[in-house]
Amino acid sequence: MAETALIVGTGGGLSASLARLFHKEGMRIALASRRPENIAALVSETDANSYSCDASIAEEVATLFQSVSDEIGPPDLVVYNPSYRARGGIADLDPAEVMKAITVTCFGGFLVGQQAARSMLKAGHGTILFTGASASVKGFAKSSSFAMGKFGLRGLAQSMARELAPQNIHVAHFVIDGGIRQPNDARGNQRGPDGLLEPDAIAQSYLHIHRQQRSAWTAEMEIRPWVESY
Repeated sequence: MAETALIVGTGGGLSASLARLFHKEGMRIALASRRPENIAALVSETDANSYSCDASIAEEVATLFQSVSDEIGPPDLVVYNPSYRARGGIADLDPAEVMKAITVTCFGGFLVGQQAARSMLKAGHGTILFTGASASVKGFAKSSSFAMGKFGLRGLAQSMARELAPQNIHVAHFVIDGGIRQPNDARGNQRGPDGLLEPDAIAQSYLHIHRQQRSAWTAEMEIRPWVESY
């Protein structure tokens, strides 16, 4: 029976590459976005079911998982991509914007992870993947809100991995240490060859983690361009 993959926070770039690869692998695809009208072409291309969801609102996340389960089956693979950042010096940041950054980047991950865990515990298997960033492991100047959210998401993934692995649920966190190439992205020319991460290549790593045999599961993977200093 075909697997069901749910990608939360779908747009261009990585999430689009994931959707295309999972579709190629024969999975049933569910794509969740705050603005599903923006991903209509991707939905058509991947024969996906599209859902409107604000991942930071518990009721919407619960409704999303119920709808996916009812319409195409409980998800075997869930990917959490959303993030938000408020840029600025610590003395100048708007507390409301910082709260939004933490809520979208981290709390939303908890809500999605919780619903995924509930579904997968019933099924007895599953994979939950969280998309992190350089900020997951190092806080940059004037980027405290992003670091707070991504550090928290990493902690969530670590805790869930330890709790759920014995239940046959694979939880992994990805440190995306570098810029991801976006459609019509001019940054690549500025950074030189391979200066940006190719989203199709990242997607292959996500699939690899999902397909791992459980005697050798990976809990965290760092991905960066070979020219990136770290």
